[in-house]
Amino acid sequence: MENSAGMKIEEAILLVLAKRNGGLKTDQIADIINRERLFVCKDGHPVSSAFVYRTVMAHPETFVVTQGRIFLMI
Repeated sequence: MENSAGMKIEEAILLVLAKRNGGLKTDQIADIINRERLFVCKDGHPVSSAFVYRTVMAHPETFVVTQGRIFLMI
């Protein structure tokens, strides 16, 4: 899913994690994405923790979940 700026949600998650030294919880990732307006859902609603989780689970080649935190696989 792509927003009006052309960034996909998985790209926004990757950007947030790349700036962070260590993993983050899904709600922390969603908060940063919403605060920095990296991605806005088509319906205008903010990104939810559940949306971040679904995206992470759909991209196991990029993200890994360990001890409740999301990390980059690369």
